[in-house]
Amino acid sequence: MEGPLEGLTVVALEQAVAAPLCTMRLAEAGARVIKIERAEGDFARHYDNVVHGESAYFVWLNRGKQSLVLDLKSTEDCALLGRVIAASDVFVQNLAPGAAARAGFGSAKLRAANPRLITCDISGYGEDGPYRDMKAYDLLVQCESGLASITGTPDGPGRVGVSAADICCGMNAHAAILEALFVRERTGVGSGIAVSLFDGLADWMTVPLLHFDYAGKAPSRVGLAHPSIAPYGEFPVAGGRSIVLAVQNEREWRALCNALGLEAMADDPRFCSNVQRVANRGVLDREIGAALADRDAKAVASLLKAAGIAFGLVNDVSGLSAHPQLRRVSVLAPSGAVQMPALPVRWDNRENAQGAVPELDSHGAAIRREFA
Repeated sequence: MEGPLEGLTVVALEQAVAAPLCTMRLAEAGARVIKIERAEGDFARHYDNVVHGESAYFVWLNRGKQSLVLDLKSTEDCALLGRVIAASDVFVQNLAPGAAARAGFGSAKLRAANPRLITCDISGYGEDGPYRDMKAYDLLVQCESGLASITGTPDGPGRVGVSAADICCGMNAHAAILEALFVRERTGVGSGIAVSLFDGLADWMTVPLLHFDYAGKAPSRVGLAHPSIAPYGEFPVAGGRSIVLAVQNEREWRALCNALGLEAMADDPRFCSNVQRVANRGVLDREIGAALADRDAKAVASLLKAAGIAFGLVNDVSGLSAHPQLRRVSVLAPSGAVQMPALPVRWDNRENAQGAVPELDSHGAAIRREFA
């Protein structure tokens, strides 16, 4: 079956992670995505060379797109880009602050010329405010938003191990574009969308922020544990493995105590509610840890499963690679086939499209002829 966005054209003046993730999702839904690159290519093409000599970031984020190299300082190339955008449905850009407008491709100007156009501007800190013109990259925004301050161990803050700010922003942009397409179906009019890395992580930080604003204290760094729920965290088991277990309510708490032979703890006033268990987390974790330490991971998993307690093994990336639940797809890149995780959404009436990763300017000649 055709994808739901079949027949739509998206122009992506994009680089790095946030915008490419958004437009990759649009491509997977059937949209034609024309990726505009500079002569040296999207700089994410050169982040690493681990996939047959190509960048892991690039092959992940750019499947299903068409690549067109343009020089935005060239009058001829700018005229071509203008013609492509005029025939398109969506324009996405995440250049440096103000760069697209200076090149003549400001969103308000484009929508004035084509009222049906949907524009999406992706930035680090938003369209206004004192940080508007600051360059922004993922780790910087993780730090500015406070995310790093609640990530890590008591010894120090840490970075979330993937590009959380970029991914969050790209997901927000994708959702907003789909909303705008729905609005256009009803009204015939496009929309201007602005999405930023900082706003996305600020939204994700709502619970820690509310703790700080209304209780006077942000959650502390607790490593592989939950700052507001106990027991919910990592416990070493025999054989050098660790397991994370999670108790969400009083019924589960009593079931865990019974399963571990710790029945007396179920009615101990220090542990009679989640608030009390968090306040006494140290002794709580020691008791549970002692009950688990001499059992191997398989035995602990069987015990917790029988008791109806949620748990997960602490895997490394090799564990993910061999995980029985991991679904993979084969994607064609210029250097060959690449096995990567399948699209996280499954449909009961169609297959997800998995387009090829484009070589730099691989569609340039054809697009130039089409829009001559």
